[in-house]
Amino acid sequence: MHARGWRSIYCMPKRPAFKGSAPINLSDRLNQVLRWALGSVEILFSRHCPIWYGYGGRLKFLERFAYINTTIYPLTSIPLLIYCILPAVCLLTGKFIIPQISNIASIWFISLFISIFATGILEMRWSGVGIDEWWRNEQFWVIGGISAHLFAVFQGLLKVLAGIDTSFTVTSKASDEDNDFAELYMFKWTTLLIPPTTILIINLVGVVAGTSYAINSGYQSWGPLFGKLFFAFWVIIHLYPFLKGLMGRQNRTPTIVVVWAILLASIFSLLWVRIDPFTTRVTGPDIRMCGINC
Repeated sequence: MHARGWRSIYCMPKRPAFKGSAPINLSDRLNQVLRWALGSVEILFSRHCPIWYGYGGRLKFLERFAYINTTIYPLTSIPLLIYCILPAVCLLTGKFIIPQISNIASIWFISLFISIFATGILEMRWSGVGIDEWWRNEQFWVIGGISAHLFAVFQGLLKVLAGIDTSFTVTSKASDEDNDFAELYMFKWTTLLIPPTTILIINLVGVVAGTSYAINSGYQSWGPLFGKLFFAFWVIIHLYPFLKGLMGRQNRTPTIVVVWAILLASIFSLLWVRIDPFTTRVTGPDIRMCGINC
């Protein structure tokens, strides 16, 4: 319609114009996001892709740019998946993901970071979204990116290249007539849960392994460890709502308590083994049995 010259406006009345329903548990929500992302991938590989469609019409540059963004966003799941795995790889291998860079490169990196941060603040101010809502959106972007968006890319490629179609699953939705949040903590297993679970486990294992390596290597290895732990915990806190969903209902032990209990128990166990307080230490001269060669 825009390519044929139609104009549109963004209508957002103070009084909500429509009332709808949406899935509230994690599995149904991910299946819904999968369908949306799969539709974008199908458009990306079709003749109506905004990258090459409608150049003879009246589609403006910013309109084309916005449409391109709505079709290629599932592809960001690939670098996002790599980013979520790298902290665990660094902790398990002892390498660091950030190489040493020059001062000029550091200035460019800081400038880019500040620009992205400022853009996020401006979007929040424009849309009227609070910090807590923005943070929940960031968390679900990571959860959906490494699950639903990733599956949509592969399913879209299979459909376009091999002609293998996927079945359409209707998600259950909750409305005001239903019991509020009745299905919020209902666990429904789906293959979409495999990538986030795997990434969460390897990052937790990486934290324990990296800390144990620092304990065994001495104080000189604690400096690089903090940088690696920062990135690993950054991934873990983004996946925290997913972990909370796996743990079950909210009347159980808080998820963060379980996570910290596992991490601290593992770290203190490794530290206890390192100290080994029940081993008798000789403070005098080192006496060894050398036999007839003494």
